[in-house]
Amino acid sequence: MNENVILEAKGICKSFSGVPVLQQVDFSVKRGEVHALMGENGAGKSTLIKILTGVYTKDSGSVFWEGKEAVINSYKDCQKLGMACIYQELSVIPPLTVAQNVFLGREPRRMGLIDHKKMNEMTQELIERYDFPLDPVALVSNLGIGLRQLVEILKGLSCDSRLLIMDEPTASLSGKEAESLFAIIDTLRKKGVSIIYISHRLEEVYKLSDRLTVLRDGKNAAVLNHDEIEPRKVIQTMIGKVVDESAGSSKEMRKNNNEVVLEVQNLSDETGFFHNVSFKAHKGEILGLGGLIGAGRTELVRAIYGIDQYREGTILLNGQKLHPSPKRSIRAGFGFVPEDRRGQGFIPLLSVNRNTALTNYDRIKKHGMAVSDKAELSMCRDAIERIDIRPADPDKQVGLMSGGNQQKVVLGKWLMRDLKVLIVDEPTAGIDVGAKDEIYGILEDLAKSGVVVILVSSDLQELIRVSHRILVMRKGSVIREFDSGVITQSMVLEAASGLVEKEVS
Repeated sequence: MNENVILEAKGICKSFSGVPVLQQVDFSVKRGEVHALMGENGAGKSTLIKILTGVYTKDSGSVFWEGKEAVINSYKDCQKLGMACIYQELSVIPPLTVAQNVFLGREPRRMGLIDHKKMNEMTQELIERYDFPLDPVALVSNLGIGLRQLVEILKGLSCDSRLLIMDEPTASLSGKEAESLFAIIDTLRKKGVSIIYISHRLEEVYKLSDRLTVLRDGKNAAVLNHDEIEPRKVIQTMIGKVVDESAGSSKEMRKNNNEVVLEVQNLSDETGFFHNVSFKAHKGEILGLGGLIGAGRTELVRAIYGIDQYREGTILLNGQKLHPSPKRSIRAGFGFVPEDRRGQGFIPLLSVNRNTALTNYDRIKKHGMAVSDKAELSMCRDAIERIDIRPADPDKQVGLMSGGNQQKVVLGKWLMRDLKVLIVDEPTAGIDVGAKDEIYGILEDLAKSGVVVILVSSDLQELIRVSHRILVMRKGSVIREFDSGVITQSMVLEAASGLVEKEVS
C-alpha cells in the first residue's frame, strides 16, 4: 500500500433488504489531499460515508487506516482512528460558547470541576494553529451559519483528526461564507489534513479537489485527477447508465396554454435562499423545479405555501393576491407534501384514518368542534380506495407502513379536498420503484383534472419523466427554463451546475 495513503476502502459491498447499494467500491484518500466524492442521488455516496464512520456495517470488503486493517463499528471507532464528519445539519449547541462546543463531553477538569480557563486556552491554541476567525468565549448563538460550521470543524480538529469528511458544506452558506470556507480548506490541506468533500456543485469540486471519485449505481464510475475534472465529462460519467426514454432519460417538453392559476412575482426571502423569483403555472400543468442542493427550491415552495415568510414580492392565485399562511393556503385550495415525510408529513403513531383527517376537519365537523366519526371514516375509506393504500385498514398506524404507502397517506389527505395547487417536495425519496410509478400516476391524474402540480425533485429521471415544463434554480434564482423541445438529464444538470448562460423567458 502507498505510504502516502491515509484511508483506503477495498471491495466495499452493502445491500438493504437484498437490494445492492454498494458493489465492490474502492476508495482511497492521501495525506493532505482534498478528495471529492460525487454521484447522483442514490449512487451510494452517503452509504459509503456511513460505513467509513461506523453508522452502517459493510457486508464485505475491507477498510485500511495508515496501511492497517481497521474495524469501524461506531462513530467512536472512527474518531479514535482520527476521522471526523461535519454533516450538513450542524450539531453545535447555540447557547454554549465556542470552547464549550469544541470540547463538549471532553472538558478538561481540575479537582473534579470543569477547568474553563484551560478549555478556553486549548480552544485558542487550536484557533491560532488553523487561523480560524473565532473567539473561544463567543456564544455560538451569536454566530452566523458559516462561523458555526467552523466551530464544527474545530471540534473535529480538537480530536487530532487527520481526515475530515464534509457533507455538502456550502449548501447553507452565502457566497462570501463559502469563499471563507474554501480558504480554510486550503489551510487545512497545507497543514496535512485530508478532506473527503461531498458536493453536487461541480465548480467547487473543480476549484478545491486534488482528486474526484464518481459513483454510479453503487459502483465506481471514475477516479479523476484534478486536471481530468472537466465538468461535462463528469456529468456524463455521473449519468452514464443506459436508460430508455420511458424511464426519464429524455423527454419533449410542452407549453401549457391553459389559463394561469398561480403566479409568483419577484419573490425574495429574508435570508437570501431565493431572490427575485418569478414564474407562472397553468391549469393542469406539472411544473418541475430542478437544481442542486442549496439552490433554494425547498425554501421557495415553503414560502409560497406560507410556512416561511418572504421579504418582498407577490403571489397571485387566479389573479387574486394571496397572503399565504398554511391555514389561508389550505382554504384557498393549496396542498403541500413536505420533503421530510416522517417528520412533517404524517404522525407515525396515528392511524390512516386520523392522518387523513388532519387537513380535513373543516369538512367532517358536525357542530362547533365536534367531528363526525362516520364522515371521518368514510373519507378515509375513499382515500384508501382512490390511491390504493395498503393495507386497506383505516386503523393501521402509519408509522408501521412502507415508505410508499406512508407517502400515499400524505397525498391522500390532500386529495380529499378541492385542490387548485399541490406542491410536492421530493415525493418519492426512499420509495421503491413500484410505489414510485403509483405516485407518478397520482400526480399525472391530478394534472389531468386541472390541478397545478409544483414538483421539487433532485432525481433527474423523475423530474424529466413527470414534468411538463422545468425551471432550474441555482443560488436562489431561476437560471433556465425548459418548455419546448427534447431535453435530457445532462441538459438539466449542466444548467443547475452553471455551465450554461442564464436563459429564462
